[in-house]
Amino acid sequence: MIEKLNTLPEHIAIIMDGNGRWASQKKLPRTLGHKAGVEALKEIVRYTSSIKIKILTVYAFSTENWKRPLEEVEYLINYLLIEFLKKEIDEINRNNVKIRILGDIKPLPKKTKEEIIKAVELTKNNKGLLFNIALNYGGKDELVNSFRVISEMILKKTITPTDINEKLVSKYLYTANEPDLIIRTGGEKRLSNFLIWQGAYSELYFTDVFWPDFKKENLIEAINDYNTRNRRFGGLKMEE
Repeated sequence: MIEKLNTLPEHIAIIMDGNGRWASQKKLPRTLGHKAGVEALKEIVRYTSSIKIKILTVYAFSTENWKRPLEEVEYLINYLLIEFLKKEIDEINRNNVKIRILGDIKPLPKKTKEEIIKAVELTKNNKGLLFNIALNYGGKDELVNSFRVISEMILKKTITPTDINEKLVSKYLYTANEPDLIIRTGGEKRLSNFLIWQGAYSELYFTDVFWPDFKKENLIEAINDYNTRNRRFGGLKMEE
């Protein structure tokens, strides 16, 4: 178990992988795997909020996920996301959690966007856990958007090319918050275009547990593993 709250990472990011394979193993439709994944997400949001994690970022729907079967995409976007926001928003708000969306929601259906905007607006002044939902998000796309903004500033002569630095690029990303720990469930060992700028020095933790089976105990294991690491950020290992 975690003994001291001051040993917690401030920012945890999670690639919630394995819903489809979890369903396939149980001979269930993939949609039911995603539904079970939402139940796992509810538990993790409650737990991270209760132990005072400052930021939780989850990879909910990537820019590549549009390539999945139409029925699955429509279930995720038109039903499951709306259901989650409608059913959980009151509890989320009571727990002082602030919702923020990372990604481009313009292509989403009108009804989905309305529920997202409603949730963001309701929780915007909350001071507890910052709950980032990466939705229609891609790390490369995020960088391209930042570069476009900066290019327009150069064309308008509000900045010069010599003004470009890491701080400026970060300013125009969806979020400049850098995760201390990135967790990926489901057995794969890659970032899959998730927070590729912000995660440059994140500690990575991979588990074979499929996301629907990921419980707070699994999160504790990941945090305890994180606490065994010596974060060097490109420097030499500190002497004990």
